Amino acid sequence: MNRQVQQVIKAQPSMDGAGVAIQRVAGFEQRGMDPVLMIDELRSEHREDFAAGFPPHPHRGMQTLTYMKHGGIIHEDSQGNRGEIRSGGAQYMSAGRGIIHSEMPTQDSMGLHGFQLWFNLPAAQKMDAPRYRDLPGDELTEAQGEGARFIAVSGNWQLNGMSPIEGPLRELAPQAALGDLTVEAGVEVTLETGAGESVMAYIYDGSLEHEGTRFPERQMLLFGEGRELRIGAGAEGAGLLLLRGQPIGERVVHYGPFVMNSEAEIEQAIRDYQSGSFAA
Repeated sequence: MNRQVQQVIKAQPSMDGAGVAIQRVAGFEQRGMDPVLMIDELRSEHREDFAAGFPPHPHRGMQTLTYMKHGGIIHEDSQGNRGEIRSGGAQYMSAGRGIIHSEMPTQDSMGLHGFQLWFNLPAAQKMDAPRYRDLPGDELTEAQGEGARFIAVSGNWQLNGMSPIEGPLRELAPQAALGDLTVEAGVEVTLETGAGESVMAYIYDGSLEHEGTRFPERQMLLFGEGRELRIGAGAEGAGLLLLRGQPIGERVVHYGPFVMNSEAEIEQAIRDYQSGSFAA
């Protein structure tokens, strides 16, 4: 059975960091997105839109995944990690019990196109030690089909006409998967999906056709239950992020950069940060 579109969420123009222009899709209490919490798309040819970057700021209780299609980003954090990725690379960070990090564009980035995604952590892992990993573009796995190209960052994927592939990032929890699909005009792609999975697609270029309806770029499509997802590209082709994951199903309490399960845990995170013991 083909999964049907259950909800469409339009990305909203916003600003974050030190004035970086973004398009944001937030779903902290959106059941169909669990375990995905948020997607930010950063896209501009004008350096003034992103040059100030994201100076040092804290996180607790969630994971971030930054995927760059064009331009470069430098990550530094309170654990002593430093990483730089260029076009096609990704950076993974699990904040766990607490980390302070910054993400700044490289000096030679005259244009930038990338995404930062937030994924939830189960309650049992929210106070684990922080983790960080760089994934250069040549470490990501790729599959080609007739009129389609797929890059897997995380998870196992089976798309029609392509060999099964697995992304190199296995730390993303719980069983969350991210891939970048580019489809030529009029081409249809079928994705095999598991029972109970949340399945969604963020359209960053062109448009998708699904069950006779056209969906333009900068929209997130949330799909209902089914064993497969059949989608086709519109007349201009399509570029989209595909996301899957097993829902955590726990209460989400969100305050700025902290994502916990209760108000008391949020208050404790704020106290820990203010006292200087946050990232100890």
